[in-house]
Amino acid sequence: MVYLAAGREISKAVIKRLPRYFRYLQELEAEGAERISSEELSRRMKVTASQIRQDLNNFGGFGQQGYGYNVVYLKEEIGKILGLNKIHNIVIIGGGNLGRAIAGYTRFENRGFLVRGIFDVDPALIGKQVRGINVMPIGEIEDFLKNNEIDIAALAIPKAEAQKMADLLCACGIKAIWNFAHKDLEVPDDVYVENVNLIESLMQLSYKLNKDN
Repeated sequence: MVYLAAGREISKAVIKRLPRYFRYLQELEAEGAERISSEELSRRMKVTASQIRQDLNNFGGFGQQGYGYNVVYLKEEIGKILGLNKIHNIVIIGGGNLGRAIAGYTRFENRGFLVRGIFDVDPALIGKQVRGINVMPIGEIEDFLKNNEIDIAALAIPKAEAQKMADLLCACGIKAIWNFAHKDLEVPDDVYVENVNLIESLMQLSYKLNKDN
């Protein structure tokens, strides 16, 4: 998949690196750094200076010859590219342990990601609160989406129910799905899905451990 910036195609690999740039620049800002060169940033991030320059040149470069990058300015510009200068409203489908953990992670709010609703089918969970947010019955999801400006839906439900729920979300106009359901979803071309598979991540760590033995 590719993305467009100023008429140019941007690879998914570049997009995946942008949050790392933002994080390291935020750390530099907290340390009081005013500017940094691509070489200095490369040593911190373990990415080549050439790769950094290539990545940032996709969006205009942002640096000055002999000066490097202004830390605050570059952080803010990458934040704009990532959409962090906007508020993104989220609903969570699944009020179990994972769904509640997502809703309870307060640092999302610092980036403008606000959980507006949590939904589940389990009567034992409905009515419970996570940080002041009530778990609502799944039957109310359509009306909730119609009456609230929701940008992202997080799926924290069993894989058997994931595609059916994704179909409903797409029909209600949701354009971004954060998928924890361990299932590849079929969605329209204008709907973005970010898959988060914790088991696969652990398997990759297991592979790395195993190959060294």
